[in-house]
Amino acid sequence: MHGAVMDIGPYTFDQFKEKAKEFHGFPAPGLMLGAYMVEYAKTLMPEDAVYDAVVETGKCLPDAVQLLTMLSVGNNWMKVVDLGRYALSLYDKQTGAGWRVYVDPAKLKEWPLIESWLLKTVPKKEQDTEALLAQIQAAGHTVCSSQPIQIHSRFLEPAEKRDIVLCPQCGEYYPLQHGNVCRGCQGSELYNHRG
Repeated sequence: MHGAVMDIGPYTFDQFKEKAKEFHGFPAPGLMLGAYMVEYAKTLMPEDAVYDAVVETGKCLPDAVQLLTMLSVGNNWMKVVDLGRYALSLYDKQTGAGWRVYVDPAKLKEWPLIESWLLKTVPKKEQDTEALLAQIQAAGHTVCSSQPIQIHSRFLEPAEKRDIVLCPQCGEYYPLQHGNVCRGCQGSELYNHRG
């Protein structure tokens, strides 16, 4: 196994570990590896690019994007499309040209703890988290590969202006484009009312 201790953008590994702990609750291996992926993707983009992101998993990686960029689900500059792959793409907001960074299975052979974590071959409670984090720190983005991409046009369309109306059934505001009643009243409710 080889590798030097790698920083994460402007942070040392330990500084980012603290940042991750504050934001995510703990320095999850996926968040720490994701941070290297985000920084790698940023180096592939033109310096003056204004970009958005698509993340291919809902686990940990979106938090790395949010911590290291101005992109978030909340500002709609990051989309999470759960394809179950540990990958992200940064792309120019206007043209859609960008880069996809993903964990490359061929590069994991040198990093058995990262591989077993990703494949979930060792139960979480049996993992040596500190050893795994040390391996992530040593590997950095070297376990990743990249490919140039052209994002699908549906991700480039600006958010449409929505007419907001009162739902005739529940009396709450919702976007009219969802139908004659809100989605909750259409049967997509998130909960059952108690008492």
